[in-house]
Amino acid sequence: MDISWKSKVARDIIEISVPIHEYHAQEEKLQPFFKSKIREIQGDLNVIKILKKSLDARKTDIKYNLRLELFSGKDWPETISMPDFPPLRKEETVHIIGFGPAGVFAALKCLQLGIKPIVVERGQAVKERRRDVAKLNRSGEMNSESNYCYGEGGAGTFSDGKLYTRSMKRGKIQEILELLVLHGADENILYEAHPHIGTNKLPEIIENLRETIRDNGGEVRFGAKLTDLNIIGQQVKEIAINGQWESCQNVVLATGHSARDIYYLLHQNQIALEAKPFAMGFRIEHPQSLINNIQYHNEKNAAILPPAAYSLVTQVAGKGAFSFCMCPGGIIAPAATDNGEVVVNGWSPSKRNGNYANSGWVTEIGEEEWVDFKHHGPLAGLEFQKYIEQKAYEMGGGQFKVPAQNLLDYLEEKQSNALNASSYHPGKTSVDLNNLYPEAINFRLREGLREMTKKLKGFDHQDAVVTAPESRTSAPVRIPRTVDLHHTEITNLYPCGEGAGYAGGIISAGLDGIRVVKAIKVIES
Repeated sequence: MDISWKSKVARDIIEISVPIHEYHAQEEKLQPFFKSKIREIQGDLNVIKILKKSLDARKTDIKYNLRLELFSGKDWPETISMPDFPPLRKEETVHIIGFGPAGVFAALKCLQLGIKPIVVERGQAVKERRRDVAKLNRSGEMNSESNYCYGEGGAGTFSDGKLYTRSMKRGKIQEILELLVLHGADENILYEAHPHIGTNKLPEIIENLRETIRDNGGEVRFGAKLTDLNIIGQQVKEIAINGQWESCQNVVLATGHSARDIYYLLHQNQIALEAKPFAMGFRIEHPQSLINNIQYHNEKNAAILPPAAYSLVTQVAGKGAFSFCMCPGGIIAPAATDNGEVVVNGWSPSKRNGNYANSGWVTEIGEEEWVDFKHHGPLAGLEFQKYIEQKAYEMGGGQFKVPAQNLLDYLEEKQSNALNASSYHPGKTSVDLNNLYPEAINFRLREGLREMTKKLKGFDHQDAVVTAPESRTSAPVRIPRTVDLHHTEITNLYPCGEGAGYAGGIISAGLDGIRVVKAIKVIES
């Protein structure tokens, strides 16, 4: 076992590598295992804390790389605990529109700062929402206000629970991770290199977060939709919820990237918006066992290796083509928010033990793609996105059946005679997906895939199938804001999270929600 030392201001931190078979053999008793390996050079230890754990599968001798902190003598690691929630100043409120990751963590930060959050969520609480999602999967029955995107926890509840972020704000990320652990997430998210909760565990965690908000004086309303704004001068004076007006002090707009009606509402009120580049493509699905073989080349440890993932990126014709939201052992889900459109997304359960691996395969979408929609101004990209989703619905034949094609047939531009198996439940229809997107987009998707098969031998396997469209990777609109984080024209309107164009996942959305509430506090003070 390789051991290297790092000394950090009175902290003993070591980095070790442990063969995967040895780690799994000792997984139920890691503390004595680590102590036995380190005691010879460190002496007696109280406890060893894992700071980071990552899998190194670059060679056939697969191992875990771990960073450990050692505690001895009178030193013990700090335990995580619930933050302090002081008494609320009832005269100070913030309306938070949307209860996805940005809205959830904005509300919690309000409570920490003594501000009463009033959370307004158009969708339903998670239990009722799960029933609505089940109806969609089972019979193609869409509830346009309660689905994979709308409802308690937002799209994050059914988005796999990936917590990886490229943000370098480690301390602030830790704040979010610890709150998730305190509300039911496994402690391994605190140290895994690519932490993941799992769609099966997220609903209970979201419910617990909601109850913490309510127990400490916050409001959370479901089935409550923002329908209008009363703007006087440079401020929102009132908001209409389900058509009923109520006064407001500050409004955090955390509505997610699928709430098109909010973009239309802002546009109708002549509130500045900007078209934003995004990405579109399809979901590609393989048997998970095939991806394991491609990535690991390791039969002897097959039983203990985690389901393999991949991350691919290339350039075609000056634009990126890349994998997105890869879900080992996962499911492809119908993620549309209205009748007459088809959208696909992916998720995995916590154990990632399903039979299929799926990932988005997308390319950048910019002004040249939505040129025929430019008369829509800042909503041009959104209207192009909507056009593709409605076209996909027609190609699929209705009832949220997804247009699909075997991967090899897609690359050869011919319709599949018989479709490969897929995890998508509402059903699938064989089409030539080259007819869905304009040829410039198809070219980048196809050529990018051909390039990727050179890196992952066997990726273009005869059992692979593609479904489309993967169209909501990020918002097609940005809601501009100042350095103080309020809208450039409306001083008490705070665009936030993915829907505003400032985040791309659970953690980054949560961080943005926290930032915005801190900015409100500074301005109000």
